[in-house]
Amino acid sequence: MKVLVYPHTMVLGGVLNAIEMAAAVRDRGHEVIVLSRPGPLVEAVRQLGLEHIPLDAKARRVPSPYAAAQLTRLVKNRGIDIVNAWEWPSAVEAFAGARLRAGLPVVCTVFSMSVASFMPRTLPLIVGSEEIAERAAAAGHASVTLIEPPVDVQANAPGYDPGPFRTELGLGAGPLLVVVCRLAHELKLEGLLAACDAVGNLAAADVKVQLAVVGDGPARREVEAAAAAANAHAGRRVVILTGELYDPRPAYASADVVLGMGGSALRGMAFGKPLVVQGERGFWELATAESAPMFLRQGWYGLGSEADGRAAGAQRLEQILRELLDDTATQRRLGEYCRALVVERYGLDRAGTVLEEVFAEAIEASNQPSPMRLAADVVHTGVGVLRHKSVRKWRRWRGMSVASDDSNAVASIPSRGRQ
Repeated sequence: MKVLVYPHTMVLGGVLNAIEMAAAVRDRGHEVIVLSRPGPLVEAVRQLGLEHIPLDAKARRVPSPYAAAQLTRLVKNRGIDIVNAWEWPSAVEAFAGARLRAGLPVVCTVFSMSVASFMPRTLPLIVGSEEIAERAAAAGHASVTLIEPPVDVQANAPGYDPGPFRTELGLGAGPLLVVVCRLAHELKLEGLLAACDAVGNLAAADVKVQLAVVGDGPARREVEAAAAAANAHAGRRVVILTGELYDPRPAYASADVVLGMGGSALRGMAFGKPLVVQGERGFWELATAESAPMFLRQGWYGLGSEADGRAAGAQRLEQILRELLDDTATQRRLGEYCRALVVERYGLDRAGTVLEEVFAEAIEASNQPSPMRLAADVVHTGVGVLRHKSVRKWRRWRGMSVASDDSNAVASIPSRGRQ
């Protein structure tokens, strides 16, 4: 097969899954090309030996007719057999270009916490949790496959040399918390601010703790302000922003405890680190054998029930960390459990096998669906995108917050577990 992988962005976050899964398919004997906008993770594509093609510079807004046109030309000129588009903007562009204009099968992968309501329903869909798969099937998606966000458990493993990560940042020898994520207003910001507050409060109470925030993004200014407030409260530097690292493994390897959600949480677990799962509305939960079934079903994320999520989350995280940081035996036990769980369930080899099967089935069924169903999908997606864009413009005009990277909406996962 000749496969074109089209991630929606190339910044730190879930897109690393797209790159690693592309390499896994390549390693199974297929030709794989990555088309993308510029970004730090282009270097990761090159390091894995994958061919990279830059997206047309005109394709700044999403979805973009320039991107759809480039996709159409590229799949025809290079004899591509199938396109794997990641997240809704790339999926809509691939649907408009490769699917409708070139007649090529397109598989959509969504590892966000929700599937946009206007996603093309006739295209095969891959999602990252059982709960999201059930919701997508109920919404009318014709083909839904579950592939939990995979991890390269050889490249991300205990014993990885972190190098001078701590010393270059001026970090001391005390317990280090690490969160690796995009500094985005959606999904991430509330938890990042709560983590800064919690660390500042703990340090002010003479608890030895430090927090390294690894990543960059549109919410950097708010996170910097929270870090400065935490440092002032503690009377010393306890929260550090590192900026974006295209290879965050030294950060994970340096951590004593990882904070995070989704693929970032799983990578931390692969290093044998205890994990506190980050969510929204005050949600923080320690990953244990007792809490794992909840996350295995709904994904490594959660929603609490607190209106003031930042304050409630800081209080909840403080409680977890006070108990965990004083107990190195529990840290070691939980780290070993997390590593074993990731190796057993989230290995990259298995994901590559399933993805190869999905691609083969999509190619075999590429003459489907019927013209009538395809036309209905064009209307469904077109109207949905226009409505989505209109709402964003209206919110901007009213001075209301708007998702800075045009991401999916926040998932409506019901509140579960302990908040």
